Amino acid sequence: MTPEEIKGYCEANNIRFVDVKFADLFGQWQHITRPIHELNNWTSVANSSWSNGWGFDGSSIRGFQKIEESDMLLVPDPSTVIIDPFIQSPTVSVIANVEDPITRQRYSRDPRFVAEKAEQYVKDSGFGDTVYIGPELEFFIFDEVRFGTDQHSSFYSVDSDEGIWNSGAESTLTGGLNQGYRPRYKEGYFPVSPHDTQTDIRNEMVELMEEAGIQVELHHHEVATAGQAEIDMRFDTLTKMADKALLYKYIVKNVAKRHGKVATFMPKPLFQDNGSGMHTHLSIWRGGTNLFSDPAGYGGVSQMCKSYIAGLIRHGKALMAICAPTTNSYKRLVPGYEAPVNLVYSARNRSAACRIPLVSPDPRQKRVEFRPPDPTANPYLAFSAILMAGMDGIRNGWDPGPPLDKTNLFDLSPEELTNIPTVEKSLEGSLQALEKDHEWLLEGGVFTPDIIETWLAYKYENEVDPVRMRPHPYEFHLYFDA
Repeated sequence: MTPEEIKGYCEANNIRFVDVKFADLFGQWQHITRPIHELNNWTSVANSSWSNGWGFDGSSIRGFQKIEESDMLLVPDPSTVIIDPFIQSPTVSVIANVEDPITRQRYSRDPRFVAEKAEQYVKDSGFGDTVYIGPELEFFIFDEVRFGTDQHSSFYSVDSDEGIWNSGAESTLTGGLNQGYRPRYKEGYFPVSPHDTQTDIRNEMVELMEEAGIQVELHHHEVATAGQAEIDMRFDTLTKMADKALLYKYIVKNVAKRHGKVATFMPKPLFQDNGSGMHTHLSIWRGGTNLFSDPAGYGGVSQMCKSYIAGLIRHGKALMAICAPTTNSYKRLVPGYEAPVNLVYSARNRSAACRIPLVSPDPRQKRVEFRPPDPTANPYLAFSAILMAGMDGIRNGWDPGPPLDKTNLFDLSPEELTNIPTVEKSLEGSLQALEKDHEWLLEGGVFTPDIIETWLAYKYENEVDPVRMRPHPYEFHLYFDA
């Protein structure tokens, strides 16, 4: 909608507030809320809030400004307007871009700006004009979570009535009689009710997503016990899909809250069961033609697609600093839990980092699926980084070599594994890889040195070091009697 159309829409629907949302550097939505008269008080579109924006303190946002240069502007993007489904007073929600108030230039650390530049880079390169992204976000819906840490204690506890560990409880968490029917560890994929207790909640999530403009293809229970779920969105262009990914998380968390539950996109909340990933499908098009398709090629994909895969493999270690950006991410990225740690490619095989889905011979559906990312990633930065890694492979004409079509890559012998590259085993290792290997992210000014430096410094100081320095509860089990 145009600003004029939005004004009329707000008047017709008795809208009372406008909620302006934007993402910090690490992918969390932030917001401010203004009375609707602040939106409607304009003399012309050129002088309206849509173009002039609203000021905010950038120094209070993670990864943004220093205190001495804190003033920033939020400039709403009218194309993103929806009715917010969770705010009691009638409210429109809009995503904003971040600008410098003096120069009125886009802010380099606004992750949405990075995504827009990544899309433009593909057009400027001449290799394509459209990038389609299809992420698969997985999450858990728990009934309760408790955690705490200080100088002398640390603990966490999650609980779900659906968790198999409650099979011996005398009653359910809500006080009813225990009637069994819980998915066993690693056996939660696709069971019907009564094992799957959350179909109605997921249906409600899907209905709200579709009302908000997200087209959903399907939803289902995922592999783990205790309410692991997946809702699959239909693919879209890169920036729009990143917008939708944050809206998806917003809807999932708030529907869960509405039902007295809590949803988390934490990659590995349960020990010895599957974690939550964000398998990301990508293809590059030009003039309405999918450039990743070649019916005569391996898996039905083109040499361009294979060069793209080669870029993902070569930069895979560094990619994880952005695509698996938490210390918890690496508790998911271990063999044996469908976590693709081997930087190889294959058709069909889900244990390869790069998979070529064979669900259809339709050329429009040919794509590469990059499986290591997880949903703690900032989607604007993760999708952009995945694109830039592949584009580096295309620019240089790299070839990924032969595919690795073993039945299960986790069953390879030690000798066979020797020459197979893998992702790093820790966030610290991935950050070190990014320090050494990031020039490809700077091509076309998509990422900036400032973003890379800020990302690395924040992750070391606020995540790697605090986790590294704290005693782990399991260390008491191992070493207290030393």
